[in-house]
Amino acid sequence: MVDWSSQEELILDSTVFLKFMHVLSGLYIWEVVTSLDFEWAFITGKKRFHYPAVFYFLNRYCLLFTMIGLLIALDTTTEINCQALYTFNQITGQASSGLASINLSIRTMALWSHHKYIVIPIIVIILGHWSLILQGVLVKASWIPGAGCQVTGSNNTILAATFIYSMCFDLVILLLSMYKLVLGVKGGRSQLMTLLFKDGLVYFIIAFLSNLLATVFIMLNLNAIMSVIFNVPAAIFSTIVACRAVRRLTNFSHRGPEVFSSTGHSFRVANPAASANTIGLSPSTAVGRGTIKHKSDLSDGVHVQMQTFTVADEDRLSDYNSEGETQKARVVADPEMGDAEISAEFKRPPY
Repeated sequence: MVDWSSQEELILDSTVFLKFMHVLSGLYIWEVVTSLDFEWAFITGKKRFHYPAVFYFLNRYCLLFTMIGLLIALDTTTEINCQALYTFNQITGQASSGLASINLSIRTMALWSHHKYIVIPIIVIILGHWSLILQGVLVKASWIPGAGCQVTGSNNTILAATFIYSMCFDLVILLLSMYKLVLGVKGGRSQLMTLLFKDGLVYFIIAFLSNLLATVFIMLNLNAIMSVIFNVPAAIFSTIVACRAVRRLTNFSHRGPEVFSSTGHSFRVANPAASANTIGLSPSTAVGRGTIKHKSDLSDGVHVQMQTFTVADEDRLSDYNSEGETQKARVVADPEMGDAEISAEFKRPPY
């Protein structure tokens, strides 16, 4: 049986930790470099800056500075203040996990039209999460001649509580989003709703599993190194999937209107103007919220009755559009005329 406290095992674990952190650093730096075009779009003014982007950039660069600090701690050959450096790494690393949850929370609040009964509880949960993140020094490190900076201890109780809280927080966000996107939608889902559903589910699965792995090793408390070895992967994977979800949502664009039937099946209309003329509806016909328009052509024997409205939840999501496009209305045919729903375009939400 392995003696996790023996000097030989500690040296081996330190070597594994060193190589593992270098691999993870390379992975995250590659992720940052390959997505710099997103930042460049804000710098050049191609995308308008909105307040939710603050959390995206904080999430992204807090973790980048964490990885730089970790590489310095692992590779330096000159004696430094290891405790100060590891404290910085711990706070920024934990903050990146908290910011990843905030990025998904903002989308959920937008889905619920910023209803106070949803927003206030989420804010309270976020504050509770950060009260754990900012607990103080949870990892102890010291300079060991010939070995460099080494982790010598950790507060496993607070670390475990933080990861468990993160998992519960992500579960709450997932359930709120899924309820709104699945049970709160009648008929078929739009392309935007499908994107939100998939990204939210993927984020939860990856973040939950990575946080669970970190929690298991913290609770096992094999030794000081093995207790924290999976903390960094949990922060990295959570940040990557959260930031990718933000970018996908910002860059989202429709590929034409969608038609939803009462059975939930959908298909796209290739030429919106031609489709409108085919059923005898002029593309320039003015439509308003809660109005009914009639257009009939007795010579052609065509009579179309259309009811038009806009969806409040999607209007709320449009507040976060980074390019300031005009919200288009969703057009719904009278149930007696075929029970079909035509969605012209959703605006892009946050960022």
